[in-house]
Amino acid sequence: CYLAHWSYNVKNFTCRSKYLSASSYVLYMNMIYLHFVVTGHLITVDSAFLDDHEQAVLVSPLLDQQDWGCVRLVYQITGQGSLHLKLRPDSNNFDYQLWNANTTSDSWLIASMDLPNITIPYQILLEGRPERGSGNSIAIFEIHIVPGYCIECKFEENHLCGYSNSWNPNVNWYVGGSMARESESNLLENHTNNTQRGHYMYVDSVYAKHFLEVAKLTSPMTTVPMVGCLSFYYNRDQERGNIFSVFTRDHLGLYEEIWRPEVYVTVGWTLVNVDIKAPHPLQVVFEVAFNSARGGYVAIDDITFSPEFCHTDTEPTFNPSIANCDFENGLCLYYQERAETKVWSRVSVKPNTYMIGDHTTGIGCFLLANTHFTSKPGYVGRLHGPFLPGNHKYCLRFYYLIHGFRKIDNGLVLYIYDENDVAQEKVWSLADTSRAVWTEVEITYMKPMLSKIVFVSICQNFLECGLIAIDDITVSLGDCQSPLPGQCNFESGVCGYIQDKKGDEADWLQVRGHTPTSYTGPRGDHTTGVGYYMYIEASLMHPGDKARLLTSDLRGSSSSQCLIFYYHMYGTGTGILSVLLRHGDRQQDTLLWRRRGEQSVSWMRAIVDYHCDVRHQIVFEAIRGPSLRSDIAIDDIHFKWGPCDGTVSSSYLFHSEQTFNCICCIYDYS
Repeated sequence: CYLAHWSYNVKNFTCRSKYLSASSYVLYMNMIYLHFVVTGHLITVDSAFLDDHEQAVLVSPLLDQQDWGCVRLVYQITGQGSLHLKLRPDSNNFDYQLWNANTTSDSWLIASMDLPNITIPYQILLEGRPERGSGNSIAIFEIHIVPGYCIECKFEENHLCGYSNSWNPNVNWYVGGSMARESESNLLENHTNNTQRGHYMYVDSVYAKHFLEVAKLTSPMTTVPMVGCLSFYYNRDQERGNIFSVFTRDHLGLYEEIWRPEVYVTVGWTLVNVDIKAPHPLQVVFEVAFNSARGGYVAIDDITFSPEFCHTDTEPTFNPSIANCDFENGLCLYYQERAETKVWSRVSVKPNTYMIGDHTTGIGCFLLANTHFTSKPGYVGRLHGPFLPGNHKYCLRFYYLIHGFRKIDNGLVLYIYDENDVAQEKVWSLADTSRAVWTEVEITYMKPMLSKIVFVSICQNFLECGLIAIDDITVSLGDCQSPLPGQCNFESGVCGYIQDKKGDEADWLQVRGHTPTSYTGPRGDHTTGVGYYMYIEASLMHPGDKARLLTSDLRGSSSSQCLIFYYHMYGTGTGILSVLLRHGDRQQDTLLWRRRGEQSVSWMRAIVDYHCDVRHQIVFEAIRGPSLRSDIAIDDIHFKWGPCDGTVSSSYLFHSEQTFNCICCIYDYS
């Protein structure tokens, strides 16, 4: 199924799919055909054949599957290395990673990845990255792409759809049916085709030796959000006692029971329908506990999933982005309690060299709590968010900026309130006085009841208080996720960006915190306020020196592409920052965007539309100005498919017209 130097044998290597042919895969290594090796019954890449290359890539043909699908992969990693499976939408510059593994094993492992229904053709990529040194290799035995969801299974395949047994020396789930271990007199007919030639999974108490011996059958981990109806058939017999339950388990190991049978004994196979909500990765766990060796048996078969709820009275899904707000178009669904206690005001700051603007664009609006807005020497300011349903895990992110507080005990505190406006939990508060830089806060929380977030700022005496600002509040379902493909915040390396060694005189540097020279450069990064960014250090360069940072090769597209990034140009001697397009054999790069001289003490957002239908690179070029106060920085680079028209941010999707009767006023910190 794959060529080149993944070592390959079409006869023995299994590549099964409704959508793929057995000889249509192509292998690439970076930009070059390369070395994957096939021996016997598998396809493998070995570090001995890689030379100076870092990875080997298998590329599928173009697929046009518009229904939900599942990729099952049988693989093995020997020594040190990693295996990555990615989705490459047609016309997109970047690949979306669906799964990766780096666990060494002396046996074959099975991985399952959901392929959500998408409307454009795509390719599947497998990247093998064995580390240098002897004995490091990655092997693939089977790739299997089927319609449907990965948690579905009829147990007719040898790999059992990726379901795994939590090993217990006494009781375990076994394959029943024509391969059953139980005696012929106890043999069930499987539900799929009502014959003993089919298969199902069963667990029997005959080997139980201790009280509450437990057997667990666990599904693959879901890889995309799923909400709907889980169905399965079960057969149960209880003589002295067994406890049969179905749970969900997230990647942190937290269990939640979603179903338990109401009867001990069934006559034949019984259908179960149960609603599940999986906005974050989870597994389905079928668990049986036996009281004794005479606890009977439990069997299951035909696990299916539907994207519609089983019951009409099930709570409908919702979009947590109703709690998102960047304050550019009002206060969204946030509100204050009473007119006399409204101390949060929506303000903006024009680009300047001494006051920091908003986090979203550098010139937009944010919320500010300050004694200047009240007639009293102190204040208690509460900002209430919209109510969100209970029994969901939420990821909350927001940015704050603090300036001038002497005592910060109650400078900014975040509470969770219930529907009766009673504070249930204090989930965050300021830990120390921060520099005047936007700082990110990230919180995961879950409550059983309807709840809302409330930002509270308390000032007892205006002599001890300063300024508290918040901006860019986002709420999403599930655990907080890493940046998507095409995004780079420089927190975990440089994302494949490379220095141009041919035509420049200096390098971009990756740093955190403020730059060494006073009155130039940022005080912190744009992503979190305490993270990393890329910049040029003017003290290491001569006036007019250039530093170029290049993206890795990007695929061409017939559609427009959108580049969004943040830049910082502060200092009286600031030079020039340019974005260039480099492709083909052209001697000169094409200018896409440019800024010259000092712009602001704030991080500013840049939006660049461009079009290129061949392989290309984007170049960030900084030129040092006439003095040492010429540091230039960039952060949070984001490539998006399609034009930038109307782009605010992919995270901020909801704005309400019901806002305060206030304007986004220009504010002076003094």
